[in-house]
Amino acid sequence: MKKPDLKVSDLMTTALMTINADEPLAEAKVDMEVGLVHHLPVVDERGRLVGIVSDRDIVRRSDKKRVSDVMSREVVTTRPDAPAHLAASMMLDYRIGSVPVVDEDGALVGVVTLTDYLALARRALLGLPLER
Repeated sequence: MKKPDLKVSDLMTTALMTINADEPLAEAKVDMEVGLVHHLPVVDERGRLVGIVSDRDIVRRSDKKRVSDVMSREVVTTRPDAPAHLAASMMLDYRIGSVPVVDEDGALVGVVTLTDYLALARRALLGLPLER
């Protein structure tokens, strides 16, 4: 079986929910509940990724007031043109559920998640085309 040359851009989600570091933590919680997501990329006013906040961060640090108080600043990222298997390896190696996708300027352009890879596996198992 020939290995497809899937790129991160073939799998990533581009309809993104983001939040600013100065926003109240309660706002991040509501956004995650409404959007049914577990992670929110944190961006600056120019759309550059500056961190990520997870639902677990909020639960563990509920005594804090702002997103900046709990967000992870050291974020594992990838590029849209990276091979899809490398982003999957990052998730497995770092035991994370999503990888933000940034362009050469650090601007957020997408997110690839475990759900994206599960959908890919389902298509492969059903013999469907792997690209969406």
